[in-house]
Amino acid sequence: MPTVEDARRRMDAALDAIRREFATVRTNKATPALLDTVRVDAYGSKMPINQLATINTPEPTLLVVQPYDKSLMSEVEKAIRSSDLGLNPATDGNVIRVPIPPLNEQRRKEYVKVLHKMAEEGKISIRQARRETRDELHALVKKHEVGEDDAKRREDQLEKLTYEYTGKIDEMLKKKEAEVMAI
Repeated sequence: MPTVEDARRRMDAALDAIRREFATVRTNKATPALLDTVRVDAYGSKMPINQLATINTPEPTLLVVQPYDKSLMSEVEKAIRSSDLGLNPATDGNVIRVPIPPLNEQRRKEYVKVLHKMAEEGKISIRQARRETRDELHALVKKHEVGEDDAKRREDQLEKLTYEYTGKIDEMLKKKEAEVMAI
């Protein structure tokens, strides 16, 4: 029996995914999530950097990456440098220092466009959850397992839930956009 709670769980999952994606978009502050998209050639495959090293932020404009395996130091540095993040890491003995340069206006606007695209993908996921639940409801009405009044009531709840979650994405987008555009 499809419920509004099933749809809520799917929408929560979509919201969490957007939250994680937004964290990877650069602002003027250093954050370990910034390197989440970096993959390192290690042990015969491409691995996420956070599985190969600890990432700290001792200062607002500096990331410090410390690989667990010192033999991967140059691979980790190369992966950060070749990522599309525009970062220039420097090895300093046992750690890799990654200064976060200030964003220029053009780069900020590019990041805002990326954020809008991510937000739209999140809204699509939420609408997909609504559509799946609604389709399940309509199938139950056809089988006469649920009355039409009950189905209509659940559809109304589903619509309210959809508006609530798309509103949450809009809120997150607005906040992240302000972070990116802040000088």
